[in-house]
Amino acid sequence: MSLKDHLLTRIAQDGPMSVADYMAECLLHPKYGYYSTRDPLGAQGDFITAPEISQMFGELIGLSLAQCWLDQGQPERFTLAELGPGRGTLMADILRATHGVAGFHDAADIVLLDASPTLRDIQAQTLRDHAPQWIDTVADLTDAPLFLVANEFFDALPIRQFLRHGDGWRERLIGADSESLAFGLGPQAAQVALAGRLEDTNDGDLVEICAPAIPIMTVIAGHIARHGGAGLIVDYGDWHSLGDTLQALQSHDRTDPLATPGQADLTAHVDFEPLATTIRTTGCAHTRLTPQGVFLERLGITARAQALAAPLGGSELDRLIAAHRRLTHPEEMGNLFKVLGLYPALAAPPPGLEP
Repeated sequence: MSLKDHLLTRIAQDGPMSVADYMAECLLHPKYGYYSTRDPLGAQGDFITAPEISQMFGELIGLSLAQCWLDQGQPERFTLAELGPGRGTLMADILRATHGVAGFHDAADIVLLDASPTLRDIQAQTLRDHAPQWIDTVADLTDAPLFLVANEFFDALPIRQFLRHGDGWRERLIGADSESLAFGLGPQAAQVALAGRLEDTNDGDLVEICAPAIPIMTVIAGHIARHGGAGLIVDYGDWHSLGDTLQALQSHDRTDPLATPGQADLTAHVDFEPLATTIRTTGCAHTRLTPQGVFLERLGITARAQALAAPLGGSELDRLIAAHRRLTHPEEMGNLFKVLGLYPALAAPPPGLEP
């Protein structure tokens, strides 16, 4: 049986499913799920993330977090955490870049949150010299200052999609059309979570909500407000969601999200506005939403690229130049990806970001 067969059987028994349920099955089904069965990253995978493009990304993230630790009095014990750490490349680069920050490594407990057994095994090898620990939920974080990064974590959380219909909403659902999966619409109904969106949408507009993001952000922000620390949320998206952003990637190309369930990565743009609203309700502060390119340039990525380029030539230099462009240029990841910082209300914001 394939995941598609499993989904068609479920639909036949229970009726159409939400986009959120579909995403959860495709990504995390214990036997057929995308993240449960493979390493999706790199040239041989389906997509590539900023840490895999260049070490510069993780180095600058690490130095920003280390400066926050210094600014907050160098707490003797703290949690250095990453949500969705992929192969562990970002955390490895963070740790290498901060090796010279006196006391930082001695005080840090490395904690990773990842649902993929395959990727956890790879992370263990990548970070074997740093004794990482794994958690299953942010609620498992211990009561200590928290310095956290989440790069392309929130975009993989399941979303629901709703189509504006008069003064109500019809949920976009996934059902069966003969032997294929197909999109459809549920009945019109009021949606409490979308009450405020009647003011800025028109008939036929589609709005996405990511319910799982709110409790996760509530825990993270509340933790930083109470215990200190900082957070860097890096993801593609913008301040206010509108339109269908669900996408599937397979072998680095976009594909139909319903074509090969469990064989392609599914993501959606992050709506940063409700995340920021959630942060404020906990008493934690957040920065302005900042394009990734601006953030990295403020931290000195061009100077770092020049230093790395000095001994290089030929194809190696070309690759470094291309990596710098891809991370920072407005037509590449520079504007598509945004950075939102979290910090205690009385502390300084993470370097590279503004309050």
